[in-house]
Amino acid sequence: MIDFLSGALFCTHVIASIHFLRFWRRTGDVLFRYFAIAFVLFAVNQAVSSVPAAAAHAAGYEYLLRVAGFLLILVAITQKNFRRTSR
Repeated sequence: MIDFLSGALFCTHVIASIHFLRFWRRTGDVLFRYFAIAFVLFAVNQAVSSVPAAAAHAAGYEYLLRVAGFLLILVAITQKNFRRTSR
């Protein structure tokens, strides 16, 4: 059951990334590109943490991908807000 949910979570991260890439191509807004990259990082994190041999070998380092994704989202939001107020 855990493997099924892990695969479903991986698929939802990939679908969200594709969704944000589509919005980025349509609007050209950098915020959507950052979100797409962040969700790719989340998907890679989910894939790495799902493989037992890789998870045991990494010993927690795979969660740095998740931290990088959240930092990328924070950078995207702050960049969008500061760009909007400077106009």
